[in-house]
Amino acid sequence: MEFLGPVFWLLVALGLLVTFHEFGHFWVARRCGVRVLTFSVGFGRALWSRTARDGVEYRIAAIPLGGYVRMLDERERTVPTDQHEQAFNRKPVGQRMAIVAAGPVFNLIFAVAAFWLMFVVGVPETRPVLGPTTGLAAEAGLSEGDMITRINGQRTESWTHALLGLMKPALDRRNVIVEVEDRDGRRRQVELALEDLGREFNEERTLEFVGMEPWRPELPPLIGEVAAGSPAAAAGLQAGDRLVRIGDEAISGWREIARLIPELAFHEDGQPRAVTLTVERDGRRIEHQIEPEIQQGRPVIGIQAPAADAAARAEMERAFVILRYGPLEALPHATSETWRLTTATLGILGRMVTGSASLSNLSGPITIAQMADTSASLGLSRFLFFLGLISLSLAIINLLPIPMLDGGHLMYYLAEVVKGSPVSEQTQIVGQYIGLVMVFGLMSLAIFNDILRLIT
Repeated sequence: MEFLGPVFWLLVALGLLVTFHEFGHFWVARRCGVRVLTFSVGFGRALWSRTARDGVEYRIAAIPLGGYVRMLDERERTVPTDQHEQAFNRKPVGQRMAIVAAGPVFNLIFAVAAFWLMFVVGVPETRPVLGPTTGLAAEAGLSEGDMITRINGQRTESWTHALLGLMKPALDRRNVIVEVEDRDGRRRQVELALEDLGREFNEERTLEFVGMEPWRPELPPLIGEVAAGSPAAAAGLQAGDRLVRIGDEAISGWREIARLIPELAFHEDGQPRAVTLTVERDGRRIEHQIEPEIQQGRPVIGIQAPAADAAARAEMERAFVILRYGPLEALPHATSETWRLTTATLGILGRMVTGSASLSNLSGPITIAQMADTSASLGLSRFLFFLGLISLSLAIINLLPIPMLDGGHLMYYLAEVVKGSPVSEQTQIVGQYIGLVMVFGLMSLAIFNDILRLIT
């Protein structure tokens, strides 16, 4: 199931996004009077196909990593004279550009729609409330309990926003102005000296290098509830037991419990192992050996924290929020989210080209499948965010000026507009080979990064 779940949700996500992308090409082509021959979701051998009354063959193919819309075109086949008007290559360059650009544009529309529905449904978010600070954050005067409200004037409603606001300036070693609100509601601004980040900075660990970590509630190490049928129940743990030690480490709160169980639950070879828990009950200390269950890649023993007191509940209400808006109010939030993620993605891509950002940021189908499965398990709103993010990424990638991609075709048509005649067929063939090598290289690097993440 750990394999089938990610594969299933990857197919669901790619099926939706590829279909919508190709429908963009299809819809605009039909509006421009171009005859469509095939609408395919996937490449390779057809698993299912049907020819409609309008003559279009609709098919689902074996390789789900993309799709295509095949149109009537004299460059591919002989076209009868009475059908010349319906040939793609006969259309004005403006219409050809519109047909090619329609796929990425529809992906962009899908992203906005996904984010809009996410905000209408309501998305649980963790506000950027700081836990203990160190390094640059502490030197700037930031302390535990401060909530980041703006970075360089841009509102930050979640840790995702805060991370995006910090990552690009950190890569550029550029200081930022951070506005925070303390527990009493007082606001102040501090300058975070990102210019002092060392050469070892890694954008995947931005918060760690800046000296920040999210605030987490600190609850006493009491067991509030033991799930029936769980490893903890089988070992004899009971509600009300006080955890005093996990392995060789003493326990003072639930933060340490949440940290230590995942750390100790695996052997070096990745296989699960028993964890030693020492609890105090009625003045006696009892030691238990518990082998966690692995659920969605995480070790679980089946215990829950105790109910929070009034002070802890107030802190949690400040740190955790459900962002939910009405249908009209959600639209500007959706467009804002789309813009924020677009600029962040373009910024990282640009820095990868210049070498200031690591190529390890590229992710392939394995990582995307894991993200799909995790987001689906977290609920509809998280899955909608994932769909919007991947749809936006597809739009951006397809607009890159690489032959074979939509952006490469647009590059040819722009050249045609400038020079007044189409780019030669020989040039386009050479470009296709170059594009094939570039796409294959990017895919290979992305899959290599996926494998590294699995084994490290």
